[in-house]
Amino acid sequence: MTSANRLSPLEMDAIASRHPHLLQGSSNKRLRTILISAGLVVYLIFSWWFFSIGHVLGNANWGIAGTYLADWVSYEVRPELKIARDKTMTIDYQRNSPLGPNPNPSWVELDKETVTRTVEIPASTTPAAKPKASSSFSFMTPGSALGSTDATSAQSRTETRTEEVITRAVVTLNRSTKIEVADGLVKATHRGETLTMTVDGQDTVTPQGTLPAWATQKRPGEKITLAFGATGWAEVEGDDVSVRNRFFGWANFFFDTNSPFFGKSYGEVLSLITSGERIDPARSNLALAWNNILYNAEWQHLDVWTKLLQTVVMAFVGTLFASLVAFPLCFLAARNITPNFLTNQVIKRFFDFLRSVDMFIWALFFTRAFGPGPLAGMSAIFFTDTGTLGKLYSEALENIDDKQREGVKSVGATPLAVQRFGVLPQVLPVFASQALYFWESNTRSATIIGAVGAGGIGLKLWEAMRTNSDWENVAYMVLLILLVVFIFDSISNALRSRLIGQKAH
Repeated sequence: MTSANRLSPLEMDAIASRHPHLLQGSSNKRLRTILISAGLVVYLIFSWWFFSIGHVLGNANWGIAGTYLADWVSYEVRPELKIARDKTMTIDYQRNSPLGPNPNPSWVELDKETVTRTVEIPASTTPAAKPKASSSFSFMTPGSALGSTDATSAQSRTETRTEEVITRAVVTLNRSTKIEVADGLVKATHRGETLTMTVDGQDTVTPQGTLPAWATQKRPGEKITLAFGATGWAEVEGDDVSVRNRFFGWANFFFDTNSPFFGKSYGEVLSLITSGERIDPARSNLALAWNNILYNAEWQHLDVWTKLLQTVVMAFVGTLFASLVAFPLCFLAARNITPNFLTNQVIKRFFDFLRSVDMFIWALFFTRAFGPGPLAGMSAIFFTDTGTLGKLYSEALENIDDKQREGVKSVGATPLAVQRFGVLPQVLPVFASQALYFWESNTRSATIIGAVGAGGIGLKLWEAMRTNSDWENVAYMVLLILLVVFIFDSISNALRSRLIGQKAH
């Protein structure tokens, strides 16, 4: 609109006075928008206060959350130095160390000496056999040899032993972080700062100087915790230095420490499989390698894959049976198909009952009824989806175009033929599309209900999480679940697009 055609303020006022309803609607819309926005802001403020969100965020232990996330994509090697009273040391690694039964990492430097020392072996006492209880009277005096319960004590003795001990240990976590232990002193260096601690070989650790930001000690003499970020951490006590050195990746993913292929490079493994001499005379190296991968004790690939397949089958069977049961019942629930008020209400309330109880609750119920296993999971999916699909199917039937059905009726078709040719062509693609969507969704739901004992990978996932130390296994299973969900999502979308006559995107 040009400036010549614009209305002047006087003309606008004249139009508003003659036709006030034209401007009243826009004013009401503005007021409604302001009220809705104000209400939303008040609700958010109330929720922030009622649930103490600020307090929760302020007191959350984000460090632990970060450690858990790091554990998903890394593993730890845990050398532990035991300090004796004479300041010598021994070293141990965690049970089932990822380095194998005889770990000797290059980042742990040890100075050893062979020493001869006298060890005092404490006296051992062996209680004498107690006399059998008897009701007969004894003429023996108390404390006689026959009835004596005194212990026979052997005298303590000394023994001379020759042992190899560690006199100095240096653990290098990375270029800026290392821990040195020698002569009753522990020196920790991190990012240019050095903390020296005195240990007594018993129960007291004393820092020399002020603790840096990466070291904490709750009370004097108690253990000192050293936090090195993504590199790892350590705990220093009076008689023990525990180091946690973190490495990126999943240790021993293909071959565990019991496998003859453990510790070998990919090239060496390939060479053994293709042209190397047989390690096991009973089978080829390829068969042995595949067996070692499947039965890897640390990752349990075969068991994880089997449980994942269980989850997929559980979701498929539960959804399939729910669709088959909901299909005939939805015709009884649809008012335009079955014009009987009592029948409609009974079937609809039955659907409401099935879907009002969450799948998780049904899983708990069937786990108690049938015991842990896939049957409980399939039953939970079947019950929940029968109610939900029945409701959706009946609503789809109530929204069909009656003209097609009337046309089939007009040629004298039987009631069954009317449903077959006048109703099913309209709703069958919708039914199939909804069933496919629920199948895809139940693949995720089956994982959750598996955690309460309904079988599948959900139970395996929950077991790994409960250990609080196998987070890399948790990450592995989560990735497998995501991969399966992505695959079934793509398949479901493609099938649903073809069913409703659209091109797949």
